[in-house]
Amino acid sequence: MRIYDLNADKKIDKVILYLTPDEAQQLKYALEQIIGDNKKHHHQHILDDDYKREITVCVYKDDNLATFDERSQRLIQQDE
Repeated sequence: MRIYDLNADKKIDKVILYLTPDEAQQLKYALEQIIGDNKKHHHQHILDDDYKREITVCVYKDDNLATFDERSQRLIQQDE
């Protein structure tokens, strides 16, 4: 598991998500999509109703690392 603060460009080790039932359902659906076919899609976005907040979830494996940008690859491989 890697957690990344995109705005601060740094890894973090803990996060708390406060989700509405609809947002939790979106997260569940997004994870089902990328787990079922992550060769095609390795990430999904979950947005709140106002489009002000976003969660991006990704699934990474050895055989799809090249599909991530350089910064993401460094985080995944080196945890930095």
